[in-house]
Amino acid sequence: MEYRDRSSDTRLVAIEAMDLDVADREFVSLLGPSGCGKSTFLKIVNGLLKATAGEIRLRRNGKGREDAMVFQDAALFPWYSVLDNVAYGLVCAGVKNDEARKRAAPLVELVGLQGFEAKYPYQLSGGMQQRANLARALAVDAPILLMDEPFASLDAQTREVMQAELLRIWNAAQKTVVFVTHQIEEAVYLSDRVIVMSARPGRILADIEIELPRPRALELKRSAQFTAYADQIWKLLASQHAPAAPVGQA
Repeated sequence: MEYRDRSSDTRLVAIEAMDLDVADREFVSLLGPSGCGKSTFLKIVNGLLKATAGEIRLRRNGKGREDAMVFQDAALFPWYSVLDNVAYGLVCAGVKNDEARKRAAPLVELVGLQGFEAKYPYQLSGGMQQRANLARALAVDAPILLMDEPFASLDAQTREVMQAELLRIWNAAQKTVVFVTHQIEEAVYLSDRVIVMSARPGRILADIEIELPRPRALELKRSAQFTAYADQIWKLLASQHAPAAPVGQA
């Protein structure tokens, strides 16, 4: 697959010769320097952008959207409660309001926001807003979740909590996840595979299978095997012009 930004006079090539297969219910992270095309790739999969060359093939389930996007900014509607924000996508799909709220309720519980259904976004912490954002994406019941640095704006402690929560939710929801991050530890901890990308134009430098046991406790980050994966990825990124954060740094 290839993507060229034709809005620029120089026609920047964001992605070049990218070939990636993701299995059903697999958790795959994209990691690479800023501007290498990670977010562009997600937008192409989501249909927000069109590839200049190549194609995207998604498993068809015969109902609704094939994917749902979770952005870095939770972008909740400030005039809607948590429950109504989660139900919003269902209402847009033609589900009656009462039924949409009924379907949304167990997802609010799944992401750990039970008791906050009637709260508004301004009453929630950043981590809680991202929980609601994730529940809203889950509500449309798409088999693929595309996650574009959803925890980047969170403090380090909240980010680790949300990483563990995401794995719990992913295991329960049984979705395929493609996750963009700049943090090596995050990619290793969450993923079945880490795709390391080059500086622009983005190409795949390495496709690394993370053979760490599941379920994964946060303590796993201190293990020798975890550190070995992180070091391997760091060396790959260090060969590029703008390396990602080393182990232990956001």
